Amino acid sequence: MLVGLVLDRLGYLAPIKTVVQTVLVPFQRTVSSVAQDLSRRTTPLKDAVAMQARVTELETLSNRLMVENVQLREVIRENELLRQLLNYTQNNTQFSYQPTTIIGRSVGVDPTNLLYFVYVDVGASNGVARHMPVITERGLVGRVTAVGPNSAQVLLLIDPSSAVNALIQNGRATGIVRGNIDGTLTMDRIPQGETVRHGDIVLTSGLGGNFPSKLVIGQVTEVLQHDQDMFQTAKIRPSVDFYKLEILLIVTSFPPVDFEQEILESQKDIGN
Repeated sequence: MLVGLVLDRLGYLAPIKTVVQTVLVPFQRTVSSVAQDLSRRTTPLKDAVAMQARVTELETLSNRLMVENVQLREVIRENELLRQLLNYTQNNTQFSYQPTTIIGRSVGVDPTNLLYFVYVDVGASNGVARHMPVITERGLVGRVTAVGPNSAQVLLLIDPSSAVNALIQNGRATGIVRGNIDGTLTMDRIPQGETVRHGDIVLTSGLGGNFPSKLVIGQVTEVLQHDQDMFQTAKIRPSVDFYKLEILLIVTSFPPVDFEQEILESQKDIGN
């Protein structure tokens, strides 16, 4: 090594270096070309891997934002419903209310012959009892028909077994609003001489003591009248959308009174 270093310093190795470089240059060019070609081939592959990782990251972010957006919309909708119910209770302070949320519903045949009813997440432990009226800010929904410790069953107004004493707001004509098997409402027993028009608002009358008075039921859409009949019949469009119910109010301070039963009992007492 020392001899080689001395010879290189003195210039004696220059011819040998020239020969070696001349021999190796083509090989170096080939190696360099192959290396550059491999670099060009592997760079797109690295870019593709990085791009796929970025796409996966963006998809994960998009999915998370979508879920958060859906949740935010639900919160906004629930807040709007609660605000409307709050406004109603503040404008109708004659009763006490128990807010509740629907946890189940049934639209079909039931062993009890009830077709349209829902289950709510409050019960006897919340002060809920049978026959209590159920409403929303838009009007009458129905009444409580069964109560458990922490849940209750609500029979909807549109059920065929439902019947409510009602009156026409404008002409004060009275009748009975009943549910139909197709989920619609009909007001019958309207005296023949009363005037009932399309668009009239129908309210609870309070007669019979089962429901408070002046709760909105719906609007007259058609009047069926025949001169030979004693009564008129009207088709009613409900003010409540029974297929979009979410949050309800149970009127807990209204004690339903069965006047007919009381009269029968009083007559029994008089007879005794």
